[in-house]
Amino acid sequence: MKAVIMAGGFGTRLRPLSTNIPKPMVPMANIPMLEHIVELLKSHGFNEMIMMLYYQPESITSHFGDGSKFGVKIEYLKPDSDLGTAGCVKFTEDKLRERFLVISGDVLTDFDITAALEYHRQKNAVATLVLTRVENPLAYGVVITSPDGKIERFLEKPSWGEVFSDTINTGIYVLEPSVFDYIPAGKNFDFSKDLYPAILADDKGLYGYIATGYWKDIGNLDEYRLGHYDILEGKVKVKLRGSAVRRKDAEIFTGENVKIVSDAEIESGVVIGSGVVIESGAKISRSVIGDNVTIKSGASVSGSIIWSGSTVGEGARLKESVVGYNVLIGNKAVIQVGTVISDETNIGDGATIRAGVKIWPHKTVESGSTLSTSLIWSDKWNKALFGTWGIAGLANIEITPEFATKVGAAYGAYLGKGAYVITSRDAHPACRMIKRTMISGLLSAGVRVGDLQTAPMPVFRYEIGKEGEAGGIHVKMSPKDPRIMDIKFFDANGDDISIQQEKAIEQMFLREDFKRAHPDEIDEVVVPPRAAEYYRTGYLKTINKDVIRAGKMKVVIDYAYSTAALIFPGIFGKLGVEVIALNSYIDPQKVTISFAERRKYLEQLSDIVTTLDADVGFMIDNGAERVYIVDEKGKIIPNETAQILTALLAMKTYKKGAIAVPVNSSCVIDELAASHGFEVLRTPTLPKNMMRYAHRPDVVFVGNTIGGYIFPEFQCAFDALYSIGKILEMMSALGVRLNRLAREIPTFEILHERVPCPWDKKGAVMRKAIEHAKDKRHELIDGVKIYLSKTDWILMLPDAEESYFHLWAETRGVKSSGKLIEEYSNKIKEWRQDYKVGRG
Repeated sequence: MKAVIMAGGFGTRLRPLSTNIPKPMVPMANIPMLEHIVELLKSHGFNEMIMMLYYQPESITSHFGDGSKFGVKIEYLKPDSDLGTAGCVKFTEDKLRERFLVISGDVLTDFDITAALEYHRQKNAVATLVLTRVENPLAYGVVITSPDGKIERFLEKPSWGEVFSDTINTGIYVLEPSVFDYIPAGKNFDFSKDLYPAILADDKGLYGYIATGYWKDIGNLDEYRLGHYDILEGKVKVKLRGSAVRRKDAEIFTGENVKIVSDAEIESGVVIGSGVVIESGAKISRSVIGDNVTIKSGASVSGSIIWSGSTVGEGARLKESVVGYNVLIGNKAVIQVGTVISDETNIGDGATIRAGVKIWPHKTVESGSTLSTSLIWSDKWNKALFGTWGIAGLANIEITPEFATKVGAAYGAYLGKGAYVITSRDAHPACRMIKRTMISGLLSAGVRVGDLQTAPMPVFRYEIGKEGEAGGIHVKMSPKDPRIMDIKFFDANGDDISIQQEKAIEQMFLREDFKRAHPDEIDEVVVPPRAAEYYRTGYLKTINKDVIRAGKMKVVIDYAYSTAALIFPGIFGKLGVEVIALNSYIDPQKVTISFAERRKYLEQLSDIVTTLDADVGFMIDNGAERVYIVDEKGKIIPNETAQILTALLAMKTYKKGAIAVPVNSSCVIDELAASHGFEVLRTPTLPKNMMRYAHRPDVVFVGNTIGGYIFPEFQCAFDALYSIGKILEMMSALGVRLNRLAREIPTFEILHERVPCPWDKKGAVMRKAIEHAKDKRHELIDGVKIYLSKTDWILMLPDAEESYFHLWAETRGVKSSGKLIEEYSNKIKEWRQDYKVGRG
């Protein structure tokens, strides 16, 4: 029998403890919560498990591997989009042909799973919910069962007025494969909200088994600490590492190689990890001490949880607090009740941390200081305020109005009083909120603001510099994750600000002593009246309208609910093109779409292109920086192929010049360029780095492999709107259609894979990759690219945001791309083999 473990939790309410690891990997008594679940399942006969991952999956896969070291077999699955709880399990349907169990990976429990399975069998149930009784059911799904165990009613997370039972749903389910008949594939579908009401309505056998034993949802920091106390008091049966020993009159649990000085005082109910050093006169009670922790002489630790690698200084006092990995608590520091100190923080000698304070990772509290408020968001950015995509963070959690106001003030102070900055956003309400607070920060620095309100990114970029703007800010939701917000900054030319400018703004932000304007110097907010006109005029002046009109093309455009619908129809009306527009209105709820949703929209576009016998179809992404293409036969053109086709159109149109493409692009481009007399410039993969090449006078086209194209004749930035017009112009001028043009492209295949690699090993892996490449033809433009022949290559590139290496491979020789990917994936694993994972 198989078990499906839901292990995708963020652990937002456990922050700052879960800042650097997913919630299931947060340790309980020095062992990750998820490992406790694996041991529980193993003890009840489960030897095959499927873990559903989402947030920081590499932390989990690296710790558990294939499960063999835990005596089980583990598979991992990660859906491409948020499918809901039941939809996520539907994703595993082909692996679950028999009765199976679903359980959360971030609870603490010792339930008798075998008894629940037997209950399910006896009832001949389709689905059995494992239930328990709690004092406060508000945060859970409340359930009422009949005397025979059938579920009669349930309500997810009720108010007190809706609480009709103290019996709750624990999120542990025994299910038959027939439940998959109720769950649609590829759609968001929830167990409690969707699946169980449907089964209940059909009266197909929905039962509730009220379990005895211990169960706790480690849903917040208080529950986390209380869960440890329950472990120490024996209220829950969990496996602990090490062995029980008696020391003086106390019974404690210790790991290996523990050094305890004889006069240290340790009371019963203490768990001590391996490699711990406890010095003279230290006092420890009702606490869990992680591996390789040092408790120095005279220190007192009471009711606290200390994670691995931390040090408690001489005479320091901790009471009912939680300390993360590799924290240094100075001599005679005082850590009061309810304090949470996250990873790699330094608390200076004699510092006092007041009750209830939470400190995010990588902070420093100076010696002798008293901290009475939490060090949270301002220092969340201690390493770097700016990332790959500007400033990015969880909307209204990390990027809050307070935070945005401060960023706006820092940017305004950097530009100086009297500067003029324009702002814009996408259609999402959260972006409107953050943009407005950033405007407040800018005004506080004496900056004049022009607010374009909602605008496509290319239109916004094109406006900058037309009326003396010193820069710009655009706020948008991430196209990859609906929870993440991106704040992008632009210079006076509409380009992304440089790294030097980022650092200067970051220094302003972190110093917090930047100048504010005098009340009489507060400037105004205006609405630039001609931004759309500037863009429209420049567009129509640059594009060859007569050639496009002569082409008499029929085009289908899916605006995908984007802000492009505000301006592009007016431009297209001047080009003499017959246009069929889809989704040409703004929908704030469609700002971010999943891969599955995009695929669905493209399939609809394909059907319409075919049905209407159109010449081409385009789909614009929400930021209007990328475009996806369907040819005249209704074929959805892969982005890698679309890049090559657009480059080929440019070569045939411009006759001479250079094109710029990233290092992960196919060698087919080089072959085509050689036959057309063009130079190929290889660029780094990040869009902001690619845009620099557009400023070269000989470059006529820049294109990446994700639908982004630049035609520098108009502007040196990714612009889906101009790209569509230019593609139509080139097709008309050459008298070609894309499906026919594609026949000129040699067959090619590029494979891509991500290989987990811890942050602190990326440098070592890169070093070893470069050493490996020394005696081979290679490039170091972005990552390490090794050529095996003229057409065969492998690219190893560390991810800028996550703990991965990307591998791309293209081959036409004897060795397949898949074999090459496998070979170098193993090399990366070998090069990082000295890394030890599983700090819990």
